[in-house]
This record gives sequence, structure tokens and C-alpha cells, in this order.
Amino acid sequence: MSALKLKKGDTAKSAYNLRPTFSDVIERHTLAVMVENEPGVLARVIGLFAGRGYNIESLTVAEVDHQGHLSRITIVTTGTPQVIEQIKAQLGRIVTVHEVHDLTVEGPSVERELAMFKVVGAGEKRVEALRLANIFRANVVDSTLETFVFEITGAPAKIDAFADLMRPLGLIDVARTGVAALSRGD
Repeated sequence: MSALKLKKGDTAKSAYNLRPTFSDVIERHTLAVMVENEPGVLARVIGLFAGRGYNIESLTVAEVDHQGHLSRITIVTTGTPQVIEQIKAQLGRIVTVHEVHDLTVEGPSVERELAMFKVVGAGEKRVEALRLANIFRANVVDSTLETFVFEITGAPAKIDAFADLMRPLGLIDVARTGVAALSRGD
């Protein structure tokens, strides 16, 4: 019988390791969390993320059921599949949380965001900013002789693309609402 010799850096793999392994790939997930609308609930949810070192890319909160006193928290976060599963499980253990939905894996969903951009410019840059705003279907909501404030809604990628094009034209300030998302269909 010959012995298996491993070179430096090689590892032996067992044929008996049948447990599924989670990927090390970082994924972006949109979570919809239905919670009781009462003081301190948002702090508990945010505390879960902060206490475990999870990042929040976007956060929106609003009451969606006045009679039932329920609010919807939409959170966009990133992590490995294992981390995302941990986040969902830990959110589900919070007493005031009614439901946790991972819109990224539950099927098709629609994500939208509202943003406002303040752009300073004169001459050709001002004309170009207006032309690009028209292409992106952004509305001018304020105008002075030196500045425009544009309002734009759409998918986060559209908002990012608009920002990238406005930077060289004099973008000086941005305000974004964060992602609002709903699953499609029934």
C-alpha cells in the first residue's frame, strides 16, 4: 500500500464530508421585516446588526398598517450566505418582529429609491446636466442661477449611474431615501 503524500499547501479532502458548505462570496440581500410599531423596536433591530458587526447599506422604515400598528423595515445588507442566514434567524427571534422576508431569494421583487442631487454649474456644464437629467427622467425641483436640484426615482443602480455622470458636472450634495422594495406577483 502506498501512502498519500501531500505537497505544501495541499489539503486532504474527505469523501465523507457531506455537509453543504457555504460560499465565501459576499452577496447583497434585501430584507423586509414586519415589526410592531412601538418605541425601541428599530433600536433593537439596529443593535442586532451593530452588535455582531453586520453592515447595513440601506434602511427605510414606515408604518404600513395603522390599525394593526405594524411597520415595515426594509434593510439592504451584505454578507456570505451563512451570515445572511444568521441575520434572518436572529431577526426572527426578536419578540416584536412578526415576519422576516428575504426578497432576494423569495422570488422576483421591485426595488426603488428616491434621490435628490444638487449640481453647481454654468454654461455648457449646466446644459449637459439638464440634458442628462432629461435622459434619466429626473425632475428639476429647485433652480437658481448657479445650481439645480434634481429629483430622481428608480433602481439603486440607476441612482448610482446618475450620480457618476453628475460628478464631473458639479455635483456637490446628494440625499437618498434608501431602498423601498416589494415582492412581485401574488
